[in-house]
Amino acid sequence: LPSVIYKTTIIWRLTMYIPQKQLDNLKALIQPGKVIVVYGARRVGKTTLLRKYVENIDPNRLLFINGDDIATSRFLESRSIENLKDFVGRHQYLIVDEAQYIKNIGLNLKLIVDHIPGIKVIATGSSSFDLAQTIGEPLTGRRFVLKLFPLAQMEISQREKMHETATNLETRLIYGSYPEVIMLRDNKLREEYLRELVSSYLFKDIFALEGIRYSEKLIRLLQLIAFQIGSEVSLSEIGRQLAMSKNTVERYLDLLEKAFVIFRLSGFSRNMRKEITKNSRYFFYDIGIRNAVVGMFNPLNLRDDIGKIWENYLISEVQKHREYCRLSSRLYFWRTYDRKEIDLIEDHQGHLSAYEIKWKQSRVPVPKDWRRHYPQADFNVIHSGNYLNYILP
Repeated sequence: LPSVIYKTTIIWRLTMYIPQKQLDNLKALIQPGKVIVVYGARRVGKTTLLRKYVENIDPNRLLFINGDDIATSRFLESRSIENLKDFVGRHQYLIVDEAQYIKNIGLNLKLIVDHIPGIKVIATGSSSFDLAQTIGEPLTGRRFVLKLFPLAQMEISQREKMHETATNLETRLIYGSYPEVIMLRDNKLREEYLRELVSSYLFKDIFALEGIRYSEKLIRLLQLIAFQIGSEVSLSEIGRQLAMSKNTVERYLDLLEKAFVIFRLSGFSRNMRKEITKNSRYFFYDIGIRNAVVGMFNPLNLRDDIGKIWENYLISEVQKHREYCRLSSRLYFWRTYDRKEIDLIEDHQGHLSAYEIKWKQSRVPVPKDWRRHYPQADFNVIHSGNYLNYILP
């Protein structure tokens, strides 16, 4: 990173920490015999989360290692119980940052929690696809999973007054909510940081771990997705534009999801014949990344995509709220073949809530087909004047 951004990062970590909601969940879930696995994109604050968790733990009880440190990580590649016991020693906490770089990490963590009584283990990874493959199956029944995203407004609001939130909303919609972006006060530095993040970090795990051959097509694919926020994505059409097979497009999108760059919503249906469920809609976990991918940092009054930006921002904030509050609801969109649609559907254990997302306050009629088939469902309009009611705990 450029030196000024690097220095800002260090200052933020040491003096300007914004309490992370997953820290509370981490403290509540950690216990002997279980492994806490923390997934998240690069630069979202996984290491900061670990440092804050262990800051009051006696260093003599703590073994904190980084997976890309060859000198120490090789000890965790052993499949010998005795060697693992010798490595852990009398420590009561084992913290493994960047665990995806360690071979056999899932099996060895299983051996550790099974054979070392009282040990508490946390492992982090910058992307889920590789870490999930090496941890998931060996630790079945022995892990809790926490996902970490760019800062949620529910976290930022702990250090921000209501009038400051209103003032900062446009900045959030342009530059997003990565921790360093929040702390920077110069928009040019924010742009520089996001461009550096996209060019140097965003795809690093995919390129390194999946051997992607055509990186320019992956970036072009992401640009096409960025322009189609809020619309169903046709994999065949994107394949024709990029001269790629539909299967390759699907694979690349799956990798981008697993690297926490984008996520998708499926169409909601309970077998109403006119409902569309074939295609998905894709959104970015961070709207600043979306704007960096397409190279657009213009003020909102000079843009014609405010509706897409606002929809992406709100849905990503709802996703964060669900994850951090550990809610069991699922999110969808709803559309029929005759073009009746609702932006967001939340299914919470069978109870449906429908949300239409508008930048400005307006009256939106409930689609007749929706009301007819789902008469018990709630219907709400989320706009810039009431959105905090839906994304704060």
